[in-house]
Order: sequence, then structure tokens, then C-alpha cells
Amino acid sequence: MDFNASSIGIYIRIVALISLMLGLNDAGRLLGVNLGAVSPISTLGVTGFVYLGIFAAARLCAAVGLWIKASWGAVLLLGSTAAELALYLSGSPDIRMSAFGFAVRLVLLASILVIFVLSVRLNRARAAD
Repeated sequence: MDFNASSIGIYIRIVALISLMLGLNDAGRLLGVNLGAVSPISTLGVTGFVYLGIFAAARLCAAVGLWIKASWGAVLLLGSTAAELALYLSGSPDIRMSAFGFAVRLVLLASILVIFVLSVRLNRARAAD
């Protein structure tokens, strides 16, 4: 995929910033920001803590990949966001998010799908020329 097209460059950077903010928010939850003296492991549970760590790291790496317009960033973000939403919708008690967090992740997933569709359309338009 060619993410260097000027028409989707700004859009990809906005998605990268959203991914970065979500990843930093998750990292803050891992560190126990706003929990006081309570351990984040005792609040989230060991499995929830590990899941949150994996999703935070994947989201931060995906943000870097999207910022440099590498296709692996979009694939990583799509995979991690889809897996997190699938776990949440399946009723896993280890994945916790607010209604706003759920909505942001849905928008992020839709944004990545739009990036893939735009990239495919641009590649087809170039091949037809």
C-alpha cells in the first residue's frame, strides 16, 4: 500500500495522533494514574493488566508506523483494535472501557478501514493510467 499519497497523508496523521492518545491513556492506566495508593494490577487483575499492556504497546507502535506512513502501522492498529473490541463484545471481564472509549475505538477501526479502501482505490487508479 502506498500511504505516501498526498490526499490521505493528513488523514493518516490524524489517525496516528488518535492512536497515540489512546496508547498514552492506556499506558497511564497501566502506571496507576488517578488510582492513588491502589495497585493497577489489583484493580485490573493480572490478565487485564497484561491485555492492557499489549494493547497499549501495539497502539503506540502503530501510531509511530502510521506517522511515518508505513503500512505495518495500519495493519497493527487494525489487528489490535479489532482484537480488543472482539474481546470486549464477547464479554471478557478483563477488558474494561467506558462508552466513550468504545466509541473512540469504533471510530478508529472505521478510520483504518477507510485508509485501506482509499489506498486500494489510489493503487487501482494508478494501475489504470
